[in-house]
Amino acid sequence: MEGFVKLGFNPATLIAQLVNFGVLLGLLYLFVYKKFLKILDERSSRVKESMAQAETMKQKASEIDREIEKQLKSAAVQGQERIERATTIAEEMKQKARDEAKKEAEVLLNRARSEIQQERDEAIGGLRREFAGLTILAAGKVIDRTLDKEGHRELIEKVLAEGLTGKKQ
Repeated sequence: MEGFVKLGFNPATLIAQLVNFGVLLGLLYLFVYKKFLKILDERSSRVKESMAQAETMKQKASEIDREIEKQLKSAAVQGQERIERATTIAEEMKQKARDEAKKEAEVLLNRARSEIQQERDEAIGGLRREFAGLTILAAGKVIDRTLDKEGHRELIEKVLAEGLTGKKQ
């Protein structure tokens, strides 16, 4: 002990300081250390909960991304189907318009042919009548006498019919 005193250590002070340090450690353990561990445990628990929530949010975000991608694909397919339907309807409408125009053209063409045939028949009838009259006059001058107009008309029509058809009746 004398060696300690020479070094400047007082054993009674050293023991008192060790006892004070032990008491201080005991008090810190009882009052501070348990609260400090409790705070650290709570913080660790909050960090774990935050990590779990972050993972859950990450999974939800991933699910939402997949759902959005699925909906976008579905919308694209629906859009394409609508475009195809619209194109089909447009083609059907064009074809229907073409068919209607063709029918109208055929009706007009048939009407025009009918009118032309009617006008042709009327013109031929008029020419026959006029030709018959002229023929009767010419025949009358050739024979130098007038014949019965009705008899000449029948004879001329018979000759004209033979001439047009190429057959004798």
